Amino acid sequence: MIALSLAEIATVVGGQTYDIPDPAVQVTGPVVRDSREVEPGSLFVAFVGERVDGHDYAADVVAAGAVAVLASRPVGVPAVVVDDVQAALGALARHVVERLGATLVALTGSVGKTSSKDLLAQVLQRKAPTVFTPGSFNNEIGLPLTALSATDETRFLILEMGARGIGHIRYLTGLTPPKIGLVLNVGTAHIGEFGGREQIAVAKGELVESLPADGAAILNADDPLVRAMASRTKARVLLFGESDDADVRAENVRLTENGQPAFTLHTPSGCSDVTLRLYGEHHVSNALAAAAVAHELGMSVDEIALALSEAGTLSRWRMEVTERPDGVTIVNDAYNANPESMRAALRALVAMGKGRRTWAVLGHMAELGDEGLAEHDAVGRLAVRLNVSKLVAVGGREASWLQLGAYNEGSWGEESVHVSDAQAAIDLLRNELRPGDVVLVKASRSVGLEKVATALLDDAAVSSEGQVSGR
Repeated sequence: MIALSLAEIATVVGGQTYDIPDPAVQVTGPVVRDSREVEPGSLFVAFVGERVDGHDYAADVVAAGAVAVLASRPVGVPAVVVDDVQAALGALARHVVERLGATLVALTGSVGKTSSKDLLAQVLQRKAPTVFTPGSFNNEIGLPLTALSATDETRFLILEMGARGIGHIRYLTGLTPPKIGLVLNVGTAHIGEFGGREQIAVAKGELVESLPADGAAILNADDPLVRAMASRTKARVLLFGESDDADVRAENVRLTENGQPAFTLHTPSGCSDVTLRLYGEHHVSNALAAAAVAHELGMSVDEIALALSEAGTLSRWRMEVTERPDGVTIVNDAYNANPESMRAALRALVAMGKGRRTWAVLGHMAELGDEGLAEHDAVGRLAVRLNVSKLVAVGGREASWLQLGAYNEGSWGEESVHVSDAQAAIDLLRNELRPGDVVLVKASRSVGLEKVATALLDDAAVSSEGQVSGR
């Protein structure tokens, strides 16, 4: 964080200081909520959770080097005490970003936020010091913590914004007002909470409504609900996509033999070829989104194309591709799932697995409400239509819907199976995998299917060590 004294922080957040010998002492380290992340000079934010109360760690974090605690009650060590810790954290973030000389870029969408953010960060880092949301740290706590990690040297601050209801993004943009707003798509993620795609569009569009007249709204030309947001902003509009009228677009889109997308990138300043290191054609849209923002910020088309072609995966469990020594390829995409990302992952699996056996190890997609049965059934059917070799549906009722959709689409029988949990899936795969197989693992985060990918990779490591020791 930019250096601030405890007296300044107390004034900004409307708090009172307790047990602080010298209010002029500055916070020079990171602002953190996890006691394990404390460094010398930190400010520790004490939240009260369902199982853990951060106030209980106050003495420990100060002993570890924290300058003070942002708390809702005195804790016996240096503290700034406020009525509402979350509101205070947001106020501090707003104060800091107003002092920064950085351009704030915010992005939202139903699918691809984290992948697009990671690509954009790697592109903009080529131009100037860039701070960006780690992982999916995109809510009312994670976003201000990210903003507070910026320093005086930061020139671009990229903030991913998530929403579970109307007004959430409006709140986040109030904390960190963006100059550039990027909307990727309007899908069915959280549709059970919102009540329909139109309501999701209302929520996502709050981002472009927040932009200033001298800002830029970067909108997906291929998504009608996103394109329509052009009427909701004072900012200049830049379209990206594969549509002919997109300002930043892709032509000659294709997949390499490894399933990695390649295309010609067109911007208003010229064109250049891109071959991504990521897997699956769905990343073309993510790359175009990043390219559009980079173009808006003055990068040349050749600079953008090179940066995109060299960018990798920064966030774990998102299409992480690992090949075992025996030739089995594990695709760990287990961080989360919704209908759009499931379809994209299945298509990527098939592209990667040409001439090889493909396995789709899938679990339920959460928060679909009344659409749950139809959406799970449709994913199971798509696996058949794409000629995935075998579907392993993992879990309870929703997994049975996946398996039933596959069975009804193709009378698969032995080609689809429903198992109770991750361990059952691991046992099945250990018995049936053959060298050269490609295994996709994907479900909503609550299912914990990353355990399947981890176990299969650990098996390979143990096997490899055994072969070495036996020589």
